Amino acid sequence: MEKKKRSPAGLITILLITVAAILLVKHFHIRCFCIIKPGVLYASGQPRGMDYTRLLYKYHIATIVNIRPASEHRDQNWHSEEMAWTRSNGVHYIEMPIEKGRFLPDKQTQDQFLTIMANKNNLPVLLHGSSDDKRVAMLMAVWLRKNQGYTVEQTIKVVKEIIGDKELTEDEIKFITDLAK
Repeated sequence: MEKKKRSPAGLITILLITVAAILLVKHFHIRCFCIIKPGVLYASGQPRGMDYTRLLYKYHIATIVNIRPASEHRDQNWHSEEMAWTRSNGVHYIEMPIEKGRFLPDKQTQDQFLTIMANKNNLPVLLHGSSDDKRVAMLMAVWLRKNQGYTVEQTIKVVKEIIGDKELTEDEIKFITDLAK
């Protein structure tokens, strides 16, 4: 049996198609994106570029809640891009800054987020911070426990999806447990 020779042009074509496919997937990939409740609540890392268009057309996002304080975006272009995009597309934009390293939202922040979620005109909501953000996860836990009636175990499972490989501390587990009280 005779072995077929592969042409260099064919290999280059396959390589170019593969590279293009990888770039397209990355271009339309929202970092750390999680569907918490379809049509109601989503979580992600910082959207960029075409992510915003995808969020609007695929998920119909009506409100973006950003938990990153100004100190995290003062010199970065993403904040200006996000502000301009939300204004030009009629998407509500709400900043609820939670300082990095202080993962547990205070009572005022919890109440503000629950109020946002209770207003049907705000839905669906995208809650975002940076990638694998525990601040997003802990605020999400507030809504799951207080509004959706999730158990501690169910809430921890969702939180772990959001934070990836990071471990929950004893304080974070206690925070989630105490939310229903």
